[in-house]
Amino acid sequence: MRSFTVALGVQCDFCHAQDRASDEKSQKVTARMMLNMTKEINSKFPDGKNHVACFTCHRGSNKPLMEPPAAQ
Repeated sequence: MRSFTVALGVQCDFCHAQDRASDEKSQKVTARMMLNMTKEINSKFPDGKNHVACFTCHRGSNKPLMEPPAAQ
């Protein structure tokens, strides 16, 4: 779970309610779908390694970054 804090730049309560087993927060449901998505993508690589993770798209933001940052 610590990897989510870094990858998404959020704390545990961003996805989890007080009752950690609860799915009341939509962020937790979305996170579960995203985990399944990355698992499916990684399963298609023949070397068995994980090539895609939350950080691949999120880069420390709670919303995926859709384009590279502007050049400075």
